[in-house]
Amino acid sequence: MMKAIETLQQGVATQNNYLGTLIRIARAKQASDLHVIAGLPPALRVNGEIVMLEADVLRAEEVAAMTLGLLNEVQREHLEKTRELCFSVFDKEAGRMRVTVYFHAGVPELSVRLCSLEIEDTASLGLPPIVAEFARRPNGLVLITGPTGMGKTTTLNHMIDLINRERRCKIITIEDPVEYVHRPLRSLIVQQEVYTDVLSFSSALVHVLRQNPDVIVIGEMRELETISTALTAAETGHLVMATLHTPNVLQTMERIIGVFPADQQKQIILQLANSLQGVLAQELIPRADGTGRVLAYEVLLPTGAVRNMIRENAVHKIENALATGRREGMISMDACLADLYQRAVITYDAAISRARDPRQITGERMMMP
Repeated sequence: MMKAIETLQQGVATQNNYLGTLIRIARAKQASDLHVIAGLPPALRVNGEIVMLEADVLRAEEVAAMTLGLLNEVQREHLEKTRELCFSVFDKEAGRMRVTVYFHAGVPELSVRLCSLEIEDTASLGLPPIVAEFARRPNGLVLITGPTGMGKTTTLNHMIDLINRERRCKIITIEDPVEYVHRPLRSLIVQQEVYTDVLSFSSALVHVLRQNPDVIVIGEMRELETISTALTAAETGHLVMATLHTPNVLQTMERIIGVFPADQQKQIILQLANSLQGVLAQELIPRADGTGRVLAYEVLLPTGAVRNMIRENAVHKIENALATGRREGMISMDACLADLYQRAVITYDAAISRARDPRQITGERMMMP
């Protein structure tokens, strides 16, 4: 493998081939991402950690050649205007990839996310069984949240696959970009990519409602207009599934409500309380045995008490609902971390560094005021 790298680096006109080789190496090493940065050797993210390849340092002109060689004229114009670009690429050998182009010290560089080649089942992904029930809801809003790179898109595609296998319905996705292409089984599936098929999430969502969908999938709820339209769609008979870059359930509720002006929040709170079907907040954590990462998660279900908390804008009480709602199927992130630690799946340090209340991990009693 190292000989392949060294051979390809010797030629001036082999940058595209070299990039292809790097991607194949990344696949072979089961990396989630490939980073191509001027002044450094190529780097992979494996099990959440950055690993430098034993290869020559990449020169700025080599990185620029690799980057620009991937782009068509429209994409180059967009990159020149906005200084950033995200798009999908499909290769017969390497599969589908999400490519992000950005500038660093005036040089365009690459971050490549290697998309899953196939959709794994619930048990293999480590997802809680309630995720399948979320996918079976006839309408309402289901949210998958967590930091970047924590498997939100994988979970979302898993749920699309469940619906596709079980229901005769129409699914429309809006993604930036499309990371996994679904083949219609029982459902009709239309996958739209931002900047390729539509201009933005918010503008696409308005037109999606006119296309007679049953299920609407939003790759990311970013701004007020998208959130507002998604809540309206969820209230009017559609199942809406979306992701947010929020680390936990409480901050998810606060983000959705807080993005709106004060005079609109009362209406949004009511819509959210009525339409919410569930929230799954997730994080991937290194396994204690070093064999990969395991999913830790937090699950919120819309019980009567939870809906009342949202209606009263008392979302700060949701943490208590998570802590006491295990019988209904809810679980807090701290409780999930404690379970994983007690079963020796993750280390004490991994659990304690991510816990909001370390006493959940150590088993100390809560001190009464």
